[in-house]
Amino acid sequence: MKVSDKIFATTYNNLSEYFNSTDFSKALLLGFALTVPIIFGVKLDVLQIGITITVGAMLASPSDVSGSIRHKITGILLATLLAMIVSLIGGYLHLSLWLLIPILGILIFCISYIAIYGFRASLISFSGLLALVLSFSSVSDELQPYERMLLIGIGGLWYASLSLLRHFIFPKAPTEYYLSKTLKLTADYLTTRGELVAENKDRTELLKKLLNTQTELTSTHETLRDILISSRTGSGKSEYEGKRMLIFVQLVDMLELAMANPVNYSKTDELFAEEPGQLKDFQNLLFAMSDRLNVIAAHLSSPKKLLKTTKIEEYQQRIKADIEAYTIKNAGSFNENSVMLNNLLKYQNEQIKKIEKIEWLLKNPAQREISLLKKEDSRRFLTKQKYDLDVLVENFNMRSPIFKHSLRLAVMTIIGYSIGMLFAVQNSYWILLTLIVIMRPTFGLTKTRSKERTIGTLIGGALAVGIVLLTKNTTVYGVLAIISLIIAFSMVQRNYKAAATFITLSVVFIYALLRPDIFNVIQYRVTDTLIGAGLATLGNLLLWPAWEIQSMQKTLLETVKANRIYLEEIVGFYNKKGTVPTEYKVARKKAFLEMSDLSVAFQRMTQEPKSKQKHLDKLYEIAMLNHTFLSSLASLSTYILNNPTTPASENFNMVSGKIVKNLLDAETILEESISSEREKNDLDTEDIFEATFGNKIVFSEQEIQKEDDFHLKIEEAHLVREQLRWLLAMSRKMQKIVREIEF
Repeated sequence: MKVSDKIFATTYNNLSEYFNSTDFSKALLLGFALTVPIIFGVKLDVLQIGITITVGAMLASPSDVSGSIRHKITGILLATLLAMIVSLIGGYLHLSLWLLIPILGILIFCISYIAIYGFRASLISFSGLLALVLSFSSVSDELQPYERMLLIGIGGLWYASLSLLRHFIFPKAPTEYYLSKTLKLTADYLTTRGELVAENKDRTELLKKLLNTQTELTSTHETLRDILISSRTGSGKSEYEGKRMLIFVQLVDMLELAMANPVNYSKTDELFAEEPGQLKDFQNLLFAMSDRLNVIAAHLSSPKKLLKTTKIEEYQQRIKADIEAYTIKNAGSFNENSVMLNNLLKYQNEQIKKIEKIEWLLKNPAQREISLLKKEDSRRFLTKQKYDLDVLVENFNMRSPIFKHSLRLAVMTIIGYSIGMLFAVQNSYWILLTLIVIMRPTFGLTKTRSKERTIGTLIGGALAVGIVLLTKNTTVYGVLAIISLIIAFSMVQRNYKAAATFITLSVVFIYALLRPDIFNVIQYRVTDTLIGAGLATLGNLLLWPAWEIQSMQKTLLETVKANRIYLEEIVGFYNKKGTVPTEYKVARKKAFLEMSDLSVAFQRMTQEPKSKQKHLDKLYEIAMLNHTFLSSLASLSTYILNNPTTPASENFNMVSGKIVKNLLDAETILEESISSEREKNDLDTEDIFEATFGNKIVFSEQEIQKEDDFHLKIEEAHLVREQLRWLLAMSRKMQKIVREIEF
């Protein structure tokens, strides 16, 4: 494929994904919700009423994020209620400056502190902050505060009804979009795995890309899990939702299987250096599976158009022939490479079965042919948020990042408003608006948002000047304002710089319709944004800064703990056999989520000032160590779950027990901040391992004579032994690193 064709294909796929996304459909809905009241206001000569209803719809919209419809509507209604209360209070804040400023600070703190209840609560909090800031504008000065409150409520209900209507017209849209996204991300993950198999002197960038894809995939899993499980719980037993849930289960298993590929690349490098043809075949098989997942994603809603392919089967046969040739070549002696190749092929065969199962489920098999998950089991996979008053009390201290953020935002809002009043800025509430949009609990995210907001505003201002100089047509301004607003809202989560550009364009064009001094509007818009962005950055730098190192200890503790519980579930299943318990799957989900959180936390730390990036090398090492540990757990559990295994030996339980103890010791160090002088273990890793398993696999003559049984036993012994050795070494290393880090 030519470079130009690749660029065209990538651009087409990105645009297609954008226009099919829930972000774009929500932006269209919001554009409609904001435009209709204003049009009616103009037609009926009640523009102030139309504008206020529009403001109500806008304040309700932030809570309309991906998730179950019940959670969405609840969030929208709570955001509307908060906006109404805050707007009523804001309407009576025409007090003396000395009285207004402390009341403003207290209100900002209280509203911001609601974010302690999680992501959706933070969006409801944002609606409240936005309502308070907009109460300082002159948007609806002609209305009484109680009238304004009621109209904002009508706007919120208007938006909620539209959101419900969209759900009833397109009930499957969120499920299809996120399922398609999960398929594509899984395909990307397999592709990166294929690239990692190749001999590379430095795999750092590929491993970073793999970790980023895994983080995004885990986040998408959580969203899709919420949509599917909440939908089934709320609407009864839906065959469609049930089958989509089973497809999702296959994709979760595929992530675990993909992680289960051998993580010790030095051995595969040695083997594939001798047999480069085998490397190419293994890579091509991974790429063929990736391509198939992308094709399935493209035809998710129209599976009848999904054409059969023999590409995967062809590469399967080639690898099988490669392994047979290699085994014949090295006949007469036990060869670990042969076992490793067979294990590699086994994993890929399991992945292929998952893909085939997905295709079979898409062909709409009869209900009796499939076994749907029980509702009571599926509910256990949802991440529950506590809404007790105790949460507010527990976090009301300087150790809580949200408490510090609320306090910081309140102080900077007071300073920003004071600067606006002192220098008689035309729209001083724009400074406050910039502050509440940009300021985040962590310095890295605030700095990034400040930079992107500033650049976006400057670009938007420059584009607006060019358009205004080219035309004075108010119809053009109106059309561009609506288009810019839709694009801006659809880009907020994807590309904040682009969103800031289009928000600036929409604001400028809206003011161009209302006022003649458009160049002054652009000037003040840019000035206020620069002041707000500067204050946001300074606030996070100087006022009770929440550096990532302060919360990294807890993040690491949760990751190690989740890996330990996952390991305990694997050991428990290996001993008991039988049906895979729900506890195992819940533990696996938790381990993936915590690993994702650790990865994101480390990325945030890299955005902080160099002086605050304490122990960055060690934290990177332990983040990668936890990822590798999770991959090794996935490898062990995948083999145990998908193969008939012998009873767990005493040696297995002794070594796995030691690994668990090492992880518990690491948790203790993280919990108690024990110094590096802590007493060390009595035996090092290799001594412990060899004292139980020995330094090589040994079988009796009777076992060797039973050929079929012997082959399975040696395969099991090799994989279990190697993974335990690897896990033990990593658990010991975790102890060492966390002991050296001063949090």
